Amino acid sequence: MHEELKIEKSIVSVAWLHKNLLLDNVIVLNATIAKVTSSKPTEKEKRQIPNAIFFDLKKVFLNKEGEYPNTIPSEEYFEEQVQKLGINNNSTIVVYDDLGIYSSARVWWLFQTFGFKNIAVLNGGLPAWIDANYETENPTQKKIEKGNFKASFNSKRYAPLSKLEKNLQSKEFCVVDARSKDRFYAIVKEPREGVRGGHIPNSKSLPYTALQQEGFMKPKEELIEIFHKTNPENQPFVFSCGTGITACILALGLDISGKKNYAVYDGSWTEWGSITSLPIDK
Repeated sequence: MHEELKIEKSIVSVAWLHKNLLLDNVIVLNATIAKVTSSKPTEKEKRQIPNAIFFDLKKVFLNKEGEYPNTIPSEEYFEEQVQKLGINNNSTIVVYDDLGIYSSARVWWLFQTFGFKNIAVLNGGLPAWIDANYETENPTQKKIEKGNFKASFNSKRYAPLSKLEKNLQSKEFCVVDARSKDRFYAIVKEPREGVRGGHIPNSKSLPYTALQQEGFMKPKEELIEIFHKTNPENQPFVFSCGTGITACILALGLDISGKKNYAVYDGSWTEWGSITSLPIDK
């Protein structure tokens, strides 16, 4: 169908995607990864939304030489790999995963950070698509024509370690941690060897699950209230988690609430908790 589409929102429903799936410039990305806290693949991994392209966060879209998991790749590398997926500057991207909203938010954040805005996360992900009785297919290798996507790094969305260290004294922004409260307070051991338990001093706990209900993001009004309670002074946010995946769910939630004053701490707790000279709270 020769019709191009722009999306103004950071999240779309399965009904919206079903209606627009066959439009020329719509590209669906499957960003499913296994959760760090579970090693069991789900049944749904064997099915996908029709014509979806796998976006490999674990083997492709990361800094392969990075010291810590999942860290952001270079602008040139990201551009090259995105072009290989057939993505153009005029593409409309919808990204999903098979857990509702988990790793899909990371892909949304990566595109935002590399200057691409016409992307949304599928609310409810593959489970919501299947619950609506929409068609699925077995993943297949498709011949893809190279796209003309251009990346342009937006440093406002990215927080390096140095920014977090400086903030210990300056307290100019609010650091919010998406891990579970048990991990935040070191009640349970960190899942990665050599990473201390606890949290960055002065940071706030906001488990990503608090923004969700049965795999869907909570309504805008509820998200506004949650973020106001977490950061009543309305300082800029820096979101952190274990390895930079679920921090992006907080970024997505803030965007849905109507604010864009955030960055994601890419190294997240795996970096901070591994550097023994850095202070921690429990």
